[in-house]
Amino acid sequence: MSQRLCETETNMLAIITKYQEELNLAATHEHRVADEYAQVYAEKEARGRVIDSLHQEATMWMDRFALSLNESQEVPRLLAKAKAMVDTYSSPKEIHGLLSYCQHMIDLMAHIIRNC
Repeated sequence: MSQRLCETETNMLAIITKYQEELNLAATHEHRVADEYAQVYAEKEARGRVIDSLHQEATMWMDRFALSLNESQEVPRLLAKAKAMVDTYSSPKEIHGLLSYCQHMIDLMAHIIRNC
């Protein structure tokens, strides 16, 4: 009986050790997933800040464009800067569309000025 109790205790300790190892692996995995989530969230937040910055840049540019109905080089320079930012960062198609529209308006303005 003593021998069977000893074997049972050894088996129980082996089972406990096995589950402790599995628990440690699960905890390690949980920490890794939490770290990955934090990184993805930080990247999402950074992308949001870049998109907000692009939107502010485009809005500022449109305001200046509206005030600049002459041959000023400020408007094309600002558009080039905004396009460079859009090309550097992944941005929504709406921003690309807005900048294309702005380029179209600059071209139209230049055409009107040349033909006046």
